[in-house]
Amino acid sequence: MPNTGKAKRLPFEILDATVAPGTRAMLQMDIGKLYTNTPLSIGVEVIHGKYEGPVLLVTAAIHGDELNGIEVCRRLAKLPALNRLHGTLILVPVVNAFGFIQQIRYLPDRRDLNRCFPGSEKGSLGSRIAYLIRTQLLEQCTHVVDLHTGAIHRSNLPQIRANLESEANVEMAQAFGAPVVMHSSVLDGSFRDAADKLGKPFILYEAGQALRFDEPSINGGVKGVLGVMSHLGMFKSRKRTKKNIEPILATSSQWVRAGHDGMMVANAELGARVKKDDVLALIVDPYGTLELEVRSPVNGIVIGRNNIPVVNEGEALFHVAKFETVKDAVKTVEKFHEQMEDLNDPELRHIDPWGERYDN
Repeated sequence: MPNTGKAKRLPFEILDATVAPGTRAMLQMDIGKLYTNTPLSIGVEVIHGKYEGPVLLVTAAIHGDELNGIEVCRRLAKLPALNRLHGTLILVPVVNAFGFIQQIRYLPDRRDLNRCFPGSEKGSLGSRIAYLIRTQLLEQCTHVVDLHTGAIHRSNLPQIRANLESEANVEMAQAFGAPVVMHSSVLDGSFRDAADKLGKPFILYEAGQALRFDEPSINGGVKGVLGVMSHLGMFKSRKRTKKNIEPILATSSQWVRAGHDGMMVANAELGARVKKDDVLALIVDPYGTLELEVRSPVNGIVIGRNNIPVVNEGEALFHVAKFETVKDAVKTVEKFHEQMEDLNDPELRHIDPWGERYDN
């Protein structure tokens, strides 16, 4: 927990810059050049609070077409509540600048930056960028929140994925307040893998789809990061006026795949409660000669779905999560959406973690 006294903090040293307590700085981390010889860099905003506390790293767009997290970072940076910050907040809205410029998931050489860690100084482009992120940013922080969306033409219900064998990760996941929390093993070469090896608590927020803004997902991301900051003691303790929802832990999940080529006529929306053998969709052909049912193999909730109607055999269509009590999970999802709809009110945009107003 942070020191609540008024003792002066030391400056924060990062990327060859010095950020004084109670100030913020917009820094650039050079990562290479475009084919035109134009320099390219990753923008890093550092908000260094007046009081001692954790160093939270919030990253987005490690896949260049995942845009919701960029807007989450932008809105976080504008919140007046940061004026009373305990600790340090590092915001990196666009990690994969190459992919963001091209509106694609990957780097120019088609590598996935989220599989290039821990990286090296002399490897591929992805390996070099991963090395910079690890040594210049990850090693400087104490906790990480990484913001993602579903892939192109695929939507995800707001959810947290984390290695739940770590108690610190569990606490961060609960504090975030997304409706669903899923245990996810650490993948070799991922950003999460690099953080795990350094002993940094790390959660991953999935919400929405690539190349689209989704207001409930964005609002949920802003509120979630603020919830984590509150849990970490980055805001002075005060009575809460609103309580975060209690997330539901998914016991397991599975993708339901197309059994035939054709067009998908969906019958289940994102967040829908489904029972085993419920018809999730029909696979049809353009001529009316084919009509095959796609059924749910389990009781659960749809936490991911394909949004493009044209499908090939074996393609993932619906991601269904299983819970000990599906009814409770449905109520949690509904409550989350109600809260996020309230935050769409322009009068409520600038809020602190407890739903209280702060003047700009």
